Amino acid sequence: MAELWVFGYGSLMWRPGFPFAEVQPALLKGAHRALCVYSIVHRGTRERPGLVLGLARGGACRGVAFRVAAGAEDATVAYLREREQVTDVYVEAHRAVRLLDGSDRSIKALCYLADPDHAQYAGKLALEEQLSIVCGGMGEAGENIEYVLNTVRHLDDAGVHDPLLHALAARLVQSN
Repeated sequence: MAELWVFGYGSLMWRPGFPFAEVQPALLKGAHRALCVYSIVHRGTRERPGLVLGLARGGACRGVAFRVAAGAEDATVAYLREREQVTDVYVEAHRAVRLLDGSDRSIKALCYLADPDHAQYAGKLALEEQLSIVCGGMGEAGENIEYVLNTVRHLDDAGVHDPLLHALAARLVQSN
């Protein structure tokens, strides 16, 4: 298998779960990070969905690109499909991603794009609605609040300011 890169923009940034040989800050154009997917497994249930990130159409997204360790490509793709495709709310695609390591290299990275035609696609929700959903979300991977706050902490560590996510995180901290 050819060299495999994976683009992380949410929990993959702080919990990739696969062996990688390199990680670099990266920019994906044509999609943006959005809290736009109802979670019915990892951070919520069918009865009380949580809300998780997806790559929604348009704009750009700063995240990280992982170069998968040689020999771990097939196992990594299998792992990611099991993790990300539990309900098929994401479209698996390879997209051009620019590494922000000073080299200005462009690589093809495996990305998981939110499917706007899927029943779990929440689209753009008002901050108050996001707050209500996230506060009540709990799934197999834990509390929805923890997911949002962990993501924001890792975005801060990476020097990425996401105004909408940061506003939600501030409200979550105030309300708890």
